[in-house]
Amino acid sequence: MTKTLNVAMIGGGFMGKAHALAYAAMPMFFWPAPAIPHRKVLIDVNADLAAEGARRLGFDESSSDWKAVIARKDIDVVDIVTPNDSHAELAIAALEAGKHVICEKPLARTGAEARTMADAAQKSGVMHMVAFNYRRTPGVAMAKKLIEEGRIGTILNFRGTYLQDWSADPNGPLSWRFQKKIAGSGTVGDIGTHVVDFARYLVGEISAVNAMVHTYVKERPLQSGGLDKLGASDKSGAGPKAEVDVDDEMITLLRFQNGAVGSIEASRNAYGRNNFLTFEIHGTKGSIAFNYERMDELQVMFADDPADARGFRTIYTGPNHPYGQGLWPIPALGIGYGETKIIECYDFFKAIVSGQLPSPNFEDGYKVSAIADAIIESGSSERWVQVAN
Repeated sequence: MTKTLNVAMIGGGFMGKAHALAYAAMPMFFWPAPAIPHRKVLIDVNADLAAEGARRLGFDESSSDWKAVIARKDIDVVDIVTPNDSHAELAIAALEAGKHVICEKPLARTGAEARTMADAAQKSGVMHMVAFNYRRTPGVAMAKKLIEEGRIGTILNFRGTYLQDWSADPNGPLSWRFQKKIAGSGTVGDIGTHVVDFARYLVGEISAVNAMVHTYVKERPLQSGGLDKLGASDKSGAGPKAEVDVDDEMITLLRFQNGAVGSIEASRNAYGRNNFLTFEIHGTKGSIAFNYERMDELQVMFADDPADARGFRTIYTGPNHPYGQGLWPIPALGIGYGETKIIECYDFFKAIVSGQLPSPNFEDGYKVSAIADAIIESGSSERWVQVAN
């Protein structure tokens, strides 16, 4: 009989909706499921928000006392979908209580903070995962498979971008994502870490960075109400404003430990780009290119193709590709953000049942945070910076 695991989720906003959807849908897509996620308790900052979130997202109960819920013996999994400044306290407490923990990215505001979480995870003996869900897009997983099979040979170069425009308007409100004390960094931690995760997943460990980091909008209107208003705008610009103390854009060169080189550009001020998350990888036997805005497609080119057929071809991901057995029956039928979260949920619950640590786990989360620290330091010092081990 398939085991049921009770989930306590802390946070009921946008990411809470994505995670709750995954808990409900995962057994529908991947059956028999490794375990059945049961949405037990939704925790939020006050009783009213928690109760509303529980009703909306399908949880049995609600609470504003996360410490009491984490201590409960009937809770198996703690899911952290809160702003970055609370990740460490919540995750360490849950790990010490013997709960399996999945935490939204970035793992922490700094590498030092992430190190404390990774150390607690290592001591706990339970499963832990960082929610870098984009790597679970079937096209990205297929790229990993091709690389591991040697289809593009030795990797020479990685080029990644993550461009958005939701914060390009200077009258967009001062979300917590623009405040260093809460977020830790701006574009670097918010979206740049997704590309860093791609780079580590597909190419290998990054040893050094040389970056430019810039803030375009120095102040923003104060936000009213408790909900984060991503992409909103106060066109009047008449209200009170406060300082933005994080980065809007970063560009960095990369050195990989295996000798490959690369670059990453990330910006939340790129008008016309919605969720332009891309990578292109060149090897001694071919190339791979991916664009999340066309997430059912993977572009590949192999150097041993006939001379009259050389060039990129399109693979439309479907049932013959990674995770395809649980998704839709024909290629290019279409998947979305929700499916990447469903796959993430499947892999996490499979790890819990098997006892095999998933990837990316808290140690991976620390390494990504250490790279983010190095990018920030390099942007300030204008020199190459070695990534901390």
